Amino acid sequence: MVSTASLPKTFPITTRGTLLLHLDFLVTGIVMTFLGPMLPILSARWNLNDERAGYLSFSQFLSSMLGMLLSGVLVGRVGYRTTFIIGLVTMASGVTLLASGPWHLGIVAVCILGFGHGITTPAANLRTAEINSSGSAAALNVINAVWGIGASISPFLVALAQRAHRPDMFLYGTAAALLFLLAPFLLVRFVPDVRTEARSQPHMRKAWTVSTLIMICALFFVYVGTETSYSVWIASYAKRLSSSSQSLWAITPSFFWGALLAGRFLAPFGLKFCRETTIAKLGLTLAVAGGSMILWARGMGALIPGSILAGLGLASIFPISVSLFPRWFGVSERNASSAVFASGNTGGAVVPWVIGMLSTHTGSLRLALVVPLLGAASMLIFYATQGKHARISAVVSGQAN
Repeated sequence: MVSTASLPKTFPITTRGTLLLHLDFLVTGIVMTFLGPMLPILSARWNLNDERAGYLSFSQFLSSMLGMLLSGVLVGRVGYRTTFIIGLVTMASGVTLLASGPWHLGIVAVCILGFGHGITTPAANLRTAEINSSGSAAALNVINAVWGIGASISPFLVALAQRAHRPDMFLYGTAAALLFLLAPFLLVRFVPDVRTEARSQPHMRKAWTVSTLIMICALFFVYVGTETSYSVWIASYAKRLSSSSQSLWAITPSFFWGALLAGRFLAPFGLKFCRETTIAKLGLTLAVAGGSMILWARGMGALIPGSILAGLGLASIFPISVSLFPRWFGVSERNASSAVFASGNTGGAVVPWVIGMLSTHTGSLRLALVVPLLGAASMLIFYATQGKHARISAVVSGQAN
């Protein structure tokens, strides 16, 4: 249970503001992940090949990265609540715009909704950590698990809309849910509503080398790119493998997201008995096995278990990697984190687009899906040699101090 001892008395953890943030993150999880299961529908509407379809994911993540870079500025200028309101309006506008219109308008729409997600996510995480200073890890796990719930149910909602031959109703319904949250956000008072400035520590020296920073940036680029690639392309792949006229293919990403969510709930128990790097290696071994099953699947019978193994295996990699920042960057972890997270979001934009391009030029989405498999394998190699990296970082940190 999260301790509330450190929270302001005017803002206990059970108040309406905290509940609103969790509801916001639930719907945000739907917004940021529905593009994968809806990609075959949009491709059919606009007659897109895989390369052009990949531009949608590329645009979404690139605009999200821009939003993340501006999120802190917005919070500093207008406060948390207004930042969340801007995010809700922006995401609702983008989702509504996507419901109709030509291909180029669709690119604009995903840029708008991606930007809204980008300014919302860092602000919500930052505020959650700020009001739960003595239990931030638990609180952050909870709010990001709620995001995962939204990601897991998104494909089911798309499948229901597709079964009714009204995918536009999913988009309008999601936009309505975002706008429905506006009223309480306008009425509820947020305390605190401004970011607490961190105390300056100019005496701190850098605790990393350029090569270490590049290596960790590459790790996050590959991880986010790998996770996003499966979430974006697995439904399209399932549709091509499935011989049924039913819309089972549309819910395939739910197996991936559900396994990823379950893995993040299970990881803390495993960490009681094993080191972080051991859990990461075990997870990435599962991810490689799952990616191999996906690559060689001939039907849903192998694709679904492969998706589950891939999601379960990737689940702990992001939180474990973030928890290792102090080992890698020492006292300067906050300074390094901006570059690392920006690299991750860039991977989320670039790698799925590369898969679409390869699929179009080779005529095989199956062949293109070797890219996330190689991503999981490269991360496994990284963590298999993590002891060496840790010793290097320790030496660098000692020299810096």
